[in-house]
This record gives sequence, structure tokens and C-alpha cells, in this order.
Amino acid sequence: MNDSASSGPATVLVVDDEPSILDLLCDVLRMSGFEVYGADSGAAALAAATKHQPDIVVLDVTLPDLDGFEVARRLREAGNSVPVLFLTARNAVEDRIAGLKAGGDDYVSKPFSLEEVVLRMKAILRRTELPELNESELVYADLELDVDAYRTTRSGTEIYLSATEFSLLHYLMLNAEKVVSKQQIIDRVWSAENGRDGRVVETFISQLRRKVDAGNPPLIHTVRGVGYTLRLASVRS
Repeated sequence: MNDSASSGPATVLVVDDEPSILDLLCDVLRMSGFEVYGADSGAAALAAATKHQPDIVVLDVTLPDLDGFEVARRLREAGNSVPVLFLTARNAVEDRIAGLKAGGDDYVSKPFSLEEVVLRMKAILRRTELPELNESELVYADLELDVDAYRTTRSGTEIYLSATEFSLLHYLMLNAEKVVSKQQIIDRVWSAENGRDGRVVETFISQLRRKVDAGNPPLIHTVRGVGYTLRLASVRS
């Protein structure tokens, strides 16, 4: 991501293959104070993300070439941690979870209100900025998180996280060896946004485990009936 959030208006890349929706979203977001770029296909989105380094991507799932999930996957595989807000007509829980697993940070279902899109975007950007957190470098066992550099490593190997994954891991590290409930996580990471429930937390915890604990001694643990904790396996609560 670029540093426009601190030095000027946040930059948004809007991706939708329907010209009327693309133009409307771009116009509304410009009027809301954002610097906006548009793309009408998956390939164009990947090229624009590389060229403009946006602070957030508003990404339609249904595109004529690559679908939005594949675009998000390719961004993540390239090491791009830009937050992604999916626009989707797929309302099934499985589809929403698939989007989060692909590297998305949130989703808005079609038909949507323009106000909801703007509010969701602002909420994601707040999470990206990690407000009201004083510790910029955290270390637990062989896991390191640097807020200023927006970088996470384990045993010296860099781990690429989405904005929400980064914020969630930061919260777990701040509370290392303490157990935090799903509701505490929602209140801190999602600011108790409407529509957020425990299934979203479960999805992101699963994603973090896949990235942080893969091939390593597990650090992220479930305390059944209570919540989650970051701790070495030998440490007991």
C-alpha cells in the first residue's frame, strides 16, 4: 500500500465490469474524498493495483475474465496486502467465506447501498491504520510483527497478511497468553460493526493458523467455549 492515508486522500481501485456501476461508484467515492481509479476486468485490476498501489480495492466477484476471488488470490501471492472489499451477488455463507479465504477483508452483497460501501471501506481503512495501539514492534517466540513496516515474520520468513488478518494477529499478540473471546475480537478488530458474527472470526482465525502455524509449532489455539489465545503449546492458561 502507499502512504496516502497519512499524507492525503486514500486511494481506491474500483473493479466492476458493469459500466453504470463502475461509473457510479467512482463518482460517489470521489465525492466522498477518495482518489479513485477504475478497472473493468480482472487483468486490468491486477495491472492497476501494481501501477497505482491503492490503499483499498473494491472488487466485484463476477468479472469477464478472472473472478474477484482469483484476483485477490493473485494479489496475495504477489505479496500485495492491500485491503479488499468484495461486491458480490452470491449470498450463501460458503461464498462469503470463500471470499475471505481468498484474501478479502469484507464483503457487501448486491444490491447494495452506496452508503454501506463507503462505511465498509472506511471501517477497513481504520483497521489498516491500527488506531490507538502504542506498541509498533511485537515479538512472541519466533513470531515478529512490525506495525510501522506493516511486516510479519516467523523464524525469519515473511508472512503476507491482509489488513484484517494483520489487525487480528496484532490484537492476539498484544494479549499473548491471555484468552480473548469472539466478541472481544469483533469489538476490537471489527469495531462491533453490524452484521459481524462469530463465523467471521472463525474464518480469519483459520486463515491465520494456515499462514502463521504452517510447518511450525502451533501458536494460535482455541479454548473451547471461551475464545482464542496466542501461546506456546507448553504454556497452560
